[in-house]
Amino acid sequence: MRLTALLTGSAMVLASLATPAIARKKDKDEAAAAKPAPFNKDPYPSTYRAYPGVPTAVTNVTVYDGEGAKFVNATVYFRDGKVEGVESGGAVKDGYTVIDGTGKWVTPGIIDVHSHLGDYPTPSVDAHSDGNEATGPARPEVWAEHSVWPQDPGFSRALANGGVTALQILPGSANLFGGRSVTLKNVYARNVQGMKFPGAPYGLKMACGENPKRVYGSRGQMPSTRMGNMAVNRQTWARAVEYKRKLDKGESVNRDLAMETLAGVLSGEILVHNHCYRADEMSLVVDMAKEFGYKVSTFHHAVESYKIADLLAKEGICSAMWADWWGFKMESYDAINENIPLVHKAGACAIVHSDDANGIQRLNQEAAKALGDGRRIGINVPDEVAWTWLSYNPAKALGIADKTGSLKPGKMADIVLWNGNPLSVYSRPDKVWIDGALMFDAADPKKRPVADFELGQPGEGDVK
Repeated sequence: MRLTALLTGSAMVLASLATPAIARKKDKDEAAAAKPAPFNKDPYPSTYRAYPGVPTAVTNVTVYDGEGAKFVNATVYFRDGKVEGVESGGAVKDGYTVIDGTGKWVTPGIIDVHSHLGDYPTPSVDAHSDGNEATGPARPEVWAEHSVWPQDPGFSRALANGGVTALQILPGSANLFGGRSVTLKNVYARNVQGMKFPGAPYGLKMACGENPKRVYGSRGQMPSTRMGNMAVNRQTWARAVEYKRKLDKGESVNRDLAMETLAGVLSGEILVHNHCYRADEMSLVVDMAKEFGYKVSTFHHAVESYKIADLLAKEGICSAMWADWWGFKMESYDAINENIPLVHKAGACAIVHSDDANGIQRLNQEAAKALGDGRRIGINVPDEVAWTWLSYNPAKALGIADKTGSLKPGKMADIVLWNGNPLSVYSRPDKVWIDGALMFDAADPKKRPVADFELGQPGEGDVK
């Protein structure tokens, strides 16, 4: 009996000694469970794999390197998907497939910073209209990539006719917050993940001006005015700032896909691409960005950038512009053909963009028009410098200039061989490489791609 009591008493003592340790572990487990689980910031990662290429030397060409330099009678070397260098004169190194480019030009591939290919594909029918989630003025939770149809024949046309090697797919501009954009390599893949540019940051499409107030004002809801646009914008950003504050403090939050995107912008991980025409509205957006602590990467369309080019240069904001589109609505009426060269002259980042399935095939000609308009008023931009509007500057706006956009050694071998001066209306791509893989060859029917849904009109493919 005495032994039983002694053992029972000992067990009670041991249990009492163990209880604080067990309690501490329980408290720790509960605290860990109360902390919000980290969000997967990229649940749909790129599965892009470069097509195989061979070591290549393109000889006897004039080269615009994409960052403003020009080389004459040069050789461009690339292997293993990367640019090795540009050299003038001398014998061609051993171990390369040699392509004689006598009388031709080499440039980096064109990058279109504003496209809706895949989201508004061809055939252009209602069943394919997937670019605007026009169910509310603030829709940052939607992602353009979830609408991209990789079989859009616009991709192959942009490659073959326009020398476009990368492009940003944006949601439309019905909403103040249109959703996330995605940057793609212009390659063939079964799904959008196979096209996603590896390592490219996401973008957020925003819009100001006529579109949002027209779309929602016509339904008797806010915004119906420009002041309504700003109010909805600011209220949404205020919510995002509070959401991010909670995340930063480790507080528990209900997962909100819209706020996740905006928190990504506030953290500098997601780049803002803002559809905006008028100079006064661009200025207001710059002030709003400072109020809430984010930065605008690029104003798109930006037909009045010439009025505030000095401000854009100071703030480090790019302008993605057309050469001469104007007059199709009131906010586009004060456009001038010299917009692009005037922005360039002010030291700001000038970009030529398309926003159009046909225009994307002729961006080199759009740059040439702007170049000519500038020269007529005394802004004499060299051809090789103007090419920055098509490759390096859009790469910078998309956060991928360390990877592509120029022919610097180590960058992706995204390269176009043009059959003549690329700023001539008579020139077109002769060959196009992406990551050093030959994706288009005008001389080889097997390298003249035809999409599954190519309609086969005269001049639009090899369908027989």
